[in-house]
Amino acid sequence: MGKVVSSASMSLDGYIAQHDNQIGRLFDWYDSGDVVVETAMPGLTFHLSPPTAQYVHSWTASLGALVVGRTLFDFTDGWGGRHPFDVPVVVVTHHVPTEWVDTHPGAPYSFVTDGVVAALTRGQEIAREGTVGVAAGTVARQCLELGLLDEVAIDLVPVVMGEGRPYFGTLGVDAVVLGDPTVSIQGDRVTHLVFPVER
Repeated sequence: MGKVVSSASMSLDGYIAQHDNQIGRLFDWYDSGDVVVETAMPGLTFHLSPPTAQYVHSWTASLGALVVGRTLFDFTDGWGGRHPFDVPVVVVTHHVPTEWVDTHPGAPYSFVTDGVVAALTRGQEIAREGTVGVAAGTVARQCLELGLLDEVAIDLVPVVMGEGRPYFGTLGVDAVVLGDPTVSIQGDRVTHLVFPVER
């Protein structure tokens, strides 16, 4: 099986979104360079600096599946049935959104109602040897608490938000120790960092 990696853009003070899930200036780096990177969503194109473009290409090429929470799924409306990185998506939810499923019959989405462990298992089945990406927030916190994350990837943005939705939130376990970064890439308006989770 491939790695399980949580990844997100994060402000200097640890937030991944505002309280209403708006991202503010956290994604400015997606449009701060000269390298054009197309996505699977019509009309969504990134303009990245060369180091960031290389990092994003490596990340997306490694992905076999994404595991996300229901909040992110609802906020994005499931990205219209196709994630920008063009990978299968596993949604952790209490209730399957049957109306959405009926109106997006070809979407490569799985809805798991029996918890984050089952969702991660489904993601690994889909990804096989590929990386399972885990969205930041509640799902990432639960995976971290259960010792299921191999790495934490942070796109660190030079923005101070003051408040909002933290990357992990309040942990229900003692502090989790991360190793020294195995990746540290300076882009334009962002620093890409990848930390192994010590076990």
